[in-house]
Amino acid sequence: SEHSWPEARERHGAMTEVSATGTPMMVLTGTANPALAERIAEELGQPLCEVTVKRFADGEIFVRIDENVRGRDVFVIQPTSPPGDNTLELLLLIDAAKRASAARVTAVVPYFGYARQDRKDQPRVSIAAKLMANLIVAAGADRLITIDLHQHQLQGFFDIPVDHLYASPVFMEHYRSTDKEDFVVVATDVGAAKMARGYAKRMGAGLAIIDKRRSGPNVAEVVNVVGEVEGRRCLIPDDMVDTAGTMVNAVEALHERGATEVYCIATHPLLSGPAVERLSGADIVEIAVTDTVAISEEKRTALPNLVEVSVAPLLARAIESTHYNRSVSKLFD
Repeated sequence: SEHSWPEARERHGAMTEVSATGTPMMVLTGTANPALAERIAEELGQPLCEVTVKRFADGEIFVRIDENVRGRDVFVIQPTSPPGDNTLELLLLIDAAKRASAARVTAVVPYFGYARQDRKDQPRVSIAAKLMANLIVAAGADRLITIDLHQHQLQGFFDIPVDHLYASPVFMEHYRSTDKEDFVVVATDVGAAKMARGYAKRMGAGLAIIDKRRSGPNVAEVVNVVGEVEGRRCLIPDDMVDTAGTMVNAVEALHERGATEVYCIATHPLLSGPAVERLSGADIVEIAVTDTVAISEEKRTALPNLVEVSVAPLLARAIESTHYNRSVSKLFD
């Protein structure tokens, strides 16, 4: 939008710059989130490259890039959200572009899956996040662009440059006209405190932290809330909402402690298993998410308080900055 991204007016003039590879840009996508890819292409002012993606009878994936990519600066847009076929599509598209003599291939992965498995925290488990990073590099990607990794240090798993973007400016634009006088930003746990502190600083709001105990995967119990929430409106930011157990427990704990209203933010709306049922039964004014992950119409209908804001302008600017060798960090100044 004009409010969020004033540089959009300058794009046509920027096209006269010399690209990083000295070659034209090409944008293509798999089947994980074509709507987001179309929005990005529209922001960039160019069509998506024609791609064929189909399955053989046994479910094996076949991909073919239907346009010439030789010498092009190729950007492959594909979140690696479940199912695992989305990850395979990304790898195959990167491999196809590389074997077709693309000058450079950048993997644009709005949601990077398997990011929660980032360490060996118990015996005989895989560090899946590192494996996924290795696969993307082995497929032939030269760069990675992603949004709100589960842990920032995941960038170190890659042996290629990583541009780690933040969805916070998109959400802040969404709440730009909202009166923030009595807001408190609440971190769902100590690990989310840095994200919550960033939102609190931008909004000029207070900060609270939920002390919880995790008894197993997707199972957490609120023990205490550190900070003043009574009589205040609370905003809970998170990088993702999966089964929504953590978010709903936090909402209930805040209302029990006297919060007047609760708003929730989640960059990646996975909405797995009982998530929709849990969220629909929770006392939440608004659940703001981005379009990094495609949401089915059924889930949208079941959650009337779900609001989707698009990261397409943000990703388009990052792609342009990469293509023209501009600073990506300046997007967040």
